Amino acid sequence: MSLSPLAGKKAPVSILENIPKLMTDYYCLLPDVSNPAQAVSFGTSGHRGCSSKKTFNDTHIAAVCQAIVDYRRLENINGPMFIGMDTHALSEAAHATAIEVFAANQVKVIIQSNGRYTPTPVVSNAILMYNEGRQGGFADGVIITPSHNPPQDGGFKYNPPNGGPADTDVTDWVQERANTIIANGSADVKRMDLASAMDSEFVEPTDLMTPYIDGLEKVINMQAIKDAGLKLAVDPMGGAAVEFWEPIGERYGLDITVVNRQVDSAFSFMHVDKDGKIRMDCSSPYAMAGLIDLKDNYDLAFGNDPDVDRHGIVTKSSGLMNPNHYLAVAIDYLFSHRPDWPENAAVGKTLVSSSMIDRVAKASGLNLCEVPVGFKWFVEGLQTGSFGFGGEESAGASFLRLDGGPWSTDKDGIILNLLAAEITAVTGKDPGQLYQELTEKFGEPVYTRIDAPADREQKAILKNLSPEMVQAKTLAGEEILEKLTHAPGNGAAIGGLKITTENGWFAARPSGTEDIYKIYAESFKGQAHLEEILLEAKSIVSAALEA
Repeated sequence: MSLSPLAGKKAPVSILENIPKLMTDYYCLLPDVSNPAQAVSFGTSGHRGCSSKKTFNDTHIAAVCQAIVDYRRLENINGPMFIGMDTHALSEAAHATAIEVFAANQVKVIIQSNGRYTPTPVVSNAILMYNEGRQGGFADGVIITPSHNPPQDGGFKYNPPNGGPADTDVTDWVQERANTIIANGSADVKRMDLASAMDSEFVEPTDLMTPYIDGLEKVINMQAIKDAGLKLAVDPMGGAAVEFWEPIGERYGLDITVVNRQVDSAFSFMHVDKDGKIRMDCSSPYAMAGLIDLKDNYDLAFGNDPDVDRHGIVTKSSGLMNPNHYLAVAIDYLFSHRPDWPENAAVGKTLVSSSMIDRVAKASGLNLCEVPVGFKWFVEGLQTGSFGFGGEESAGASFLRLDGGPWSTDKDGIILNLLAAEITAVTGKDPGQLYQELTEKFGEPVYTRIDAPADREQKAILKNLSPEMVQAKTLAGEEILEKLTHAPGNGAAIGGLKITTENGWFAARPSGTEDIYKIYAESFKGQAHLEEILLEAKSIVSAALEA
């Protein structure tokens, strides 16, 4: 993909979203669920879409909420439901729709006091803390967010009583039920007006912020950060963490400067991403350009996406860290500084994350569990303590409390940011410096991801490949060691293909929303070798698709 001339620059008025039209379309446009493009469709991060494209409208969300009510009854989930939302315009609208439907169905919902924004990890943590020690009456939750996606997008995610993203057995059921409801004219949707819902006994505004902030000392060595006197900066990127960082600083005596307090559903303050779109991606050097410019003024700087499940770490030594680099540093540090964690707690990684993690884990004698893409694969392990850490290449991770108990079974960008400060305070080196030390031990990988065109039929073939369909014996001059269509950590289908050699690998998997497939690749032999891997990867995949 070519770089946009707007990349890294402040968003011009000409590309800002028309928010009033977006909101009008949410309520006025009616989807046709006989058209697959307009039906409810749960991917790895819930249902996502845009109201103007008839993919995220009031009709969709009301039906999804009613389907979740029906699922709760089926599974006898009868505790309260925590509802969180980020700062996207459609999140506000969907939040109101959800309250109207859940209250009409006599589901007790807990929302942040004064209707304010609630980060994904706060909802996950609240669910876990409520359910801890209970024998019944378990809580669950929904999180209304399209994550880092552009301002015109909306997203809706269900987290069952384990606190993490629902698995496909749940989302497939909810998706099918919701589409059936819409196809039948939404007659099965129970609903009341918002004012009546807010006045009812079924909506309970609650301070969710304070318990989460007070609990941070159970998962991060906050005293070490305070004692080190680190000068920290954070850019919430107009997201749900905007009201969290200053109270965190006050509660623990930290020197934290919030460099951007603005909340604007058009996200007009953003720097434009590489493709010319506004995208609140805290792992993108283009979207994070403003914070990167400040790196020399602070010991560390952090960013978060709108629902705060992703982290972006900016250091003086290296600027914005590649998420794979930071995950390797975090794992190396945590498993040597958490003596009360379960002895055999595993390192969880997605199969498209850097092999630097594999080398760090092997050197420390750690149990490594490689799973398909999607944070749902870490939920059970983080809940039971069989995983000490779960992380994915897209800057999302979580880990256990200091005592080895569960903290959040969904991605938590706040604790990953604070961990960078703890690492710096305890070791005297920032994560960028520590990553350079890892490369001196294990080699310096180069990593990339590219997109290639694929129609619906080709994507279906790629999703269901078998190792036997791949005839190649070598990759970029090295013998192929593994041809994987199932993750080695749990045997689950990866929905694509991964091929590994001694010093490199690539993985190919279809996009769930676009007519493309994604190729991830890494080499420990340099950029030229990486380019060779990419070239041969396209040929290998093309041959498999044509077989």
